[in-house]
Amino acid sequence: MAKYSKLIINSDGGARGNPGPAGIGVIIKTDTGEVVAKISEYLGVATNNQAEYKAILAGISRAKELGAEMVDFYLDSELAVKQLNREYRVRNAELAPLFVKIYNLILGFKKVTFSHVRREFNKEADALANEAMDRKR
Repeated sequence: MAKYSKLIINSDGGARGNPGPAGIGVIIKTDTGEVVAKISEYLGVATNNQAEYKAILAGISRAKELGAEMVDFYLDSELAVKQLNREYRVRNAELAPLFVKIYNLILGFKKVTFSHVRREFNKEADALANEAMDRKR
């Protein structure tokens, strides 16, 4: 039996400059709001979109480790949401392999959703991404 039936993930990736020093932030909660994981990781030099995808990848990987059956993602990258929901094609050569990794991981879950939220509703993940960029490690 799964440890968590459903997890809620807010993820954000950012780069200072595009490309530039980049970081990711991910906060994972139960459907009752209990925080079960936080990720704040410096990536080195990357684009904003690469950082967004790496944040999603980190979140989905951690959800798998935590034994989730279903995952609801909330992110402020409209492009990533539309690509992951297959409304837009992934044309960027650097994003394509990350997209494939995410989709391969999704296959292990009963259900995964990707929803766009305005930046002000993604503050916790944004703060973790900025902390990573500030640390540069």
